[in-house]
Amino acid sequence: MIRILSAALAAALLSIPLAAHAADTASREPYGSALEGFAYPYPVHFLPLVNDGEQLSMAYMDVAPAQPNGRTVVLLHGRNFPSSYWAPVIKMLGEAGFRVVVPDQIGFGKSSKPQGELHFDTLARNTIALLDHLKIDKAEIVAHSLGGMLGVRIARAYPDRVAHLVLTAPIGLEDYRLFVPPTPTEKMIESEDKLTAEGYRKQLQTNYAIKLPADAITPFIDARFNIKGSPDYPRWLRAFVSSGQMIYREPVAHEIPLIALPTLFIMGADDHNAPGRPLAPEALRAKMGQNAELAKALAAKMPNARAEVIPNTGHLVFLEAPEKYKELVLNFLGR
Repeated sequence: MIRILSAALAAALLSIPLAAHAADTASREPYGSALEGFAYPYPVHFLPLVNDGEQLSMAYMDVAPAQPNGRTVVLLHGRNFPSSYWAPVIKMLGEAGFRVVVPDQIGFGKSSKPQGELHFDTLARNTIALLDHLKIDKAEIVAHSLGGMLGVRIARAYPDRVAHLVLTAPIGLEDYRLFVPPTPTEKMIESEDKLTAEGYRKQLQTNYAIKLPADAITPFIDARFNIKGSPDYPRWLRAFVSSGQMIYREPVAHEIPLIALPTLFIMGADDHNAPGRPLAPEALRAKMGQNAELAKALAAKMPNARAEVIPNTGHLVFLEAPEKYKELVLNFLGR
């Protein structure tokens, strides 16, 4: 039964537009640095923005439900994933009556790759600018991985704009500076540039403990490695590394207990993702990434929060356990 369900999930993921058939990247044109050539499941719109004096463009999907309930959910993606991977969750929320707004943050996906550094405060302002543009006064925030760190920053800086906060397998539940020494940007660029597609697949499977068929992971690998043939690849690479530095330099763990908004952590029991762990002293590595326990401890310090841990799931919990995820999210949001 598990094999049948896994196969069905793989087929569903690969049947939607985000999952173009895996192919040798040499046999087709490379994606552009804004993922030109990589299909998204819904129409993509663009919001002009200015960050640090630079003219940029923020991509987003805005999906209306058939029977609106008058509420909006904003989905915040992780670092290694284009926002298209939210497709099953968009469908789930739309069927429950929610309007769903799904941005690619600046530096990611189909949005501009800036020349300057990325900062969570800037990404938070951009997200609020998008809500203003769409005339949305208050929204539910559902975030994953790096998006969880951004969701925390938005909830802290703009609490009046957020109704509920769902942190799905968030990173940033600990301050990585306590374990990992600082790494020069150029060294990170060199290391990331040397990573192969197969090495990246192993990295996803190991670091994220993904419980998905291999074919379901392929679109994420395509989204990253088809960019290598683009003339804008160096700009993309620098932006990607900047996002890693942002995670390291701008921790949110100390802010999480201060959030008073209704907050739900949804954690995969096997998710021990900890950015920078390979660079930490060996004696400290085992102490990093105890994410389910960290979430429970943080929720206990918060006035209106709880943590749910789903067994036998890793970092992509909403794809690995979709029915349980649906139950938890819709019950928390009150449909």
